[in-house]
Amino acid sequence: MPTHDEIVFERCFDESGGMQLIVHAPLGARINRALGLGLRKKFCLTFDFELQAAASDDAVLLSLGPQHSFPLEDVPRFLRSENARDAVRQAVLRSPMFTARWRWNLNRSLAVLRRRGGRLNPFNIQRMEADDLMAAVFPSLAACQDNAPAGPVEIPDHPLVRETMHDCLTEAMDIEGLQALVRRFEQQAIGLHFIDTVEPSVLAHEILNGAPFTYLDEDTEIGERRSRAVPLRRGLPVEPRELGRLDPAAIERVREEAAPTVRDPDELHDLLLSLVVARPVQRWREHFDALVQARRASEARVPGDAQALWVASERRAEVQALFGEVRFSTQAPAAAALARSDEAPSAEEAAVAVVQGHLEVSGPLAMPELAERTALAPSTATIALEALRGRGFAIAGSFEPGEGEQWCARRLLARIHSYTRERRRAEVRPVSQEQWQAFLAAWWHCTPASRLQGRAGLAEVIEQLQGFEWPAGDWERLLAERVDSYRPEWLDDLCLSGEVVWGRLSLVEPVTESEDPAAGEPRRSGRTPSRRTPITFMLRGDVPWLLQAHRGGAVPAEPTAGSGREVLDALHTRGAQFHAELQTVTRRLPTDVEEGLWDGVARGLVTADGFNAVRSLLRARTRFARRQRPHPRPGSRGRRGSWRHGVEGRWTLLPVAEPVSDADDLAEAVAWQLLGRWGVVFRDVYTKERLAVPWREVLWALRRLEARGLIRGGHFVAGVTGEQFADEAAMGMLRARRAA
Repeated sequence: MPTHDEIVFERCFDESGGMQLIVHAPLGARINRALGLGLRKKFCLTFDFELQAAASDDAVLLSLGPQHSFPLEDVPRFLRSENARDAVRQAVLRSPMFTARWRWNLNRSLAVLRRRGGRLNPFNIQRMEADDLMAAVFPSLAACQDNAPAGPVEIPDHPLVRETMHDCLTEAMDIEGLQALVRRFEQQAIGLHFIDTVEPSVLAHEILNGAPFTYLDEDTEIGERRSRAVPLRRGLPVEPRELGRLDPAAIERVREEAAPTVRDPDELHDLLLSLVVARPVQRWREHFDALVQARRASEARVPGDAQALWVASERRAEVQALFGEVRFSTQAPAAAALARSDEAPSAEEAAVAVVQGHLEVSGPLAMPELAERTALAPSTATIALEALRGRGFAIAGSFEPGEGEQWCARRLLARIHSYTRERRRAEVRPVSQEQWQAFLAAWWHCTPASRLQGRAGLAEVIEQLQGFEWPAGDWERLLAERVDSYRPEWLDDLCLSGEVVWGRLSLVEPVTESEDPAAGEPRRSGRTPSRRTPITFMLRGDVPWLLQAHRGGAVPAEPTAGSGREVLDALHTRGAQFHAELQTVTRRLPTDVEEGLWDGVARGLVTADGFNAVRSLLRARTRFARRQRPHPRPGSRGRRGSWRHGVEGRWTLLPVAEPVSDADDLAEAVAWQLLGRWGVVFRDVYTKERLAVPWREVLWALRRLEARGLIRGGHFVAGVTGEQFADEAAMGMLRARRAA
């Protein structure tokens, strides 16, 4: 129990992936406010991040984000007796406390009048006058932050500023009491206790639910406080002695979920790219031999290590930077050498990549085990771990009894904490394959209860399905299954308004017209409008990254001759054109223009303002087929393509995929799209998509999103191997399916 001579530092995870640091110190609100502001300022300087903080008579609260990682034992050393006053002086300037005391002193000094002309001066006018005086007396505090110089704010020697600062330090806070407390920390005259808890202790409930007057930062809505994201148990825990102990079953469960599953050489290659180096695993030997034969991987012999290492060809530069002279079993392919020749990684960067890769696929690891897995020297591994702790990726602690200090990836530790909190609840069971299919039907709005309504519902369906290619002639049937009373006019409206774009993303070379010697007849060309040509719909704002995600910077092959070439030349030189304008420019028959346009559609080069353009081309194909009958029906038109229905809009070129500046942003966009389309994402789902972004990058993006607390990782679908990640909305639907 905390007392005046025993201070307890408690840290626990919240639901967003961040952490709450509670200092249990029953020293009174004046000392705790000073302690909270001083620690908040030191955290701000260290991590360049403004924290939410609160203080009461019995505790101090600091709400930390997902990127903060530090040894809990270092917190008391953040403040020193010689700099505590200066730290608090700088911290109080940006706090509501200073603003309130400033207005009070302005009223006391009659610089801002409460009453004017016998009438009450409105409070909002008093605030404006106080802000104007602040700008005149203390310009550096009221100045634009973009123009503020780096370093501490220079406090002017003005009577009003001096009085306000004195009131804050001595009346609202007890700066002398804080300095005495810090000196006791330095002299080890006070007991300090540090504990990482699975769930907040009972003593932490009061400050986590603190009233607004306890806040030390800007006044924030209660719903926006990070401390409100911490689940609190009603009443005392059943086993208070195990409050801070992680459940061994939760640790093993997370280890099993994070452990890599290798089913083919491609999956093993992705794993080796993530780990940089790996110890041989006998059950994967067949896949590794296949990679060696393809010169995509090799065995490496490190000086002083008797056991070989498996290394992907693309990672040879990192291995050589780490270990110096390394003997590889095969020569590096030219492509791998060129990919790494532009910038050789440093030994420190390579060590960080190795350690990070191994922590991603394992639970808590002690230093000896980590060094054995990576073949790194303990000193090198320690430097890499400290670098990862500084980035907020790794956390050290005693997670398993008798194992000493261990290191764990932050996102996996957050998952262990979550599973441990739920150990008394019903175990989360994955849904069966039948329940998974039923969930997908509801998630895709294919059931009567989940169908959407109107034009807005159609836009929501397109946003969920964008990037997923489907035969052109089946799209409207697919949309009608998901939107009640579907009307083609809604789709035309979305396309013609510019909200939605249609086109082909995949780069499959269309079949060219040629003679079949066996049959003596020409085969059907990719230029002929076909209901089976795959296309997709996209929101216009997402077109750039969707093109990059599906094409990877590749350019579609253009036709070299014929109507397709002439149509493309016209669109290149004249921009968007109507169908009739293309006939005039190319001097071609309507049938030739239609074939040229569809050739561009099949190659992923051409699109149109409205989807009715596709309907018109498909109707032209149907009319052409009817005219091949021996006895045409009376009244049929003699000219093919001479009539059209509805508004087509203009034909134009589909944009070219431009390289995305940040590969991580592209991978996260793909991850969000897959989560929106499938609800639960794993490798088998990824293989159903035609994506140029490798699975390993999507997996890293999903892990980052889980570490931020935006999605959940776990085992949600039975019969599926590998890591699984679920959207928060999908988890509720899966739980309902399992209960049903």
